[in-house]
Amino acid sequence: MMRTVRSKAEAQFTATQKKNEKALKEKEKLRKEKADQLKRLRALRLEKEAADKKAAE
Repeated sequence: MMRTVRSKAEAQFTATQKKNEKALKEKEKLRKEKADQLKRLRALRLEKEAADKKAAE
């Protein structure tokens, strides 16, 4: 009896660990996508500012 309770608890713990790991990976993926988007937008803004400055000369 005690063995099965422990086994169930270990299985539940393992499942929770996997779920947490998956959530963490998803969160990191979203963070990276956001950072990449900001980097792209920053590059576009700097390019436009340079073009505007050159056009103003």
